[in-house]
Amino acid sequence: MKRILVTGGAGFIGSHLCERLLSEGNDVICVDNYFTGSKDNIRHLLNNHNFELVRHDVTSPYSAEVDEIYNLACPASPPYYQYNPIKTMKTSIYGAMNMLGLAKRVKAKILQASTSEVYGDPAVHPQVESYWGNVNPIGIRSCYDEGKRAAETLFMDYHRQNNVRIKIIRIFNTYGPRMNSNDGRVVSNFIVQALHGEDITIYGTGTQTRSFQYVDDLIEAMLRMMATEDSFIGPVNVGNPGEFTMLELAQKIIDLTNSRSKIVFLPLPGDDPKQRQPDITLAKEKLGGWEPSIKLEEGLKKTIEYFKTL
Repeated sequence: MKRILVTGGAGFIGSHLCERLLSEGNDVICVDNYFTGSKDNIRHLLNNHNFELVRHDVTSPYSAEVDEIYNLACPASPPYYQYNPIKTMKTSIYGAMNMLGLAKRVKAKILQASTSEVYGDPAVHPQVESYWGNVNPIGIRSCYDEGKRAAETLFMDYHRQNNVRIKIIRIFNTYGPRMNSNDGRVVSNFIVQALHGEDITIYGTGTQTRSFQYVDDLIEAMLRMMATEDSFIGPVNVGNPGEFTMLELAQKIIDLTNSRSKIVFLPLPGDDPKQRQPDITLAKEKLGGWEPSIKLEEGLKKTIEYFKTL
């Protein structure tokens, strides 16, 4: 049995990770300040004697004897990370420093949940890990983009200077049950609008593309990444290389919900990337042949069923 700390553990992805780690017999400490996470996401775990919930903000130091740390804490959708951009930047940077400091002290292995946003509006397609990105450092999204880039820098420097055992993954668009219904992400937006019979809002022309992975595929990749040999640190793209336009996604959700919603178009927000698709060659090679196994339609059906219960 390992003792594992998950920051942001009450969030969408974090709650699924806690669940999976517990199912494999681990002791799990879930740390969250509930800015975007919710106790409802992990309420079903509270009676598990191997699960511990701590209300804490990672911008302040935290101490615990643990074997592994998954650092997920950070608002990840534009409405939330733009609501308080300074706090977002602090969470990425101070959170990384505090967790890396803890990993150094207790000799734990630590995984950073980075993001495809480090590539910005990419000039290279699909995106490979060696691409340095095309990020606007002074735009409205830069609190998140540059915060995550700075966190990767800190991880690399703690590794080089202090021999901290690190892992870095870059997460591409992920969806599934427990997404926040008002988080501003495209899948949850479209599903909620379709279920309520409201107009489905597409920003821009709808020709911009995204790649969507179901949350269970991401969790599998995270565990495999943590289990790799210490010499392999990443970064590694984790996402679904299947690419869809916003128009295709909207129509698929309308069909699956039998909705009468109409599609309407609004102006594109600033610095919104036109394309986003991972090259997952490295993930396949290093993570035991990992690749997404859940098709978009299957994952959307599960996610729609979850939103019907809200």
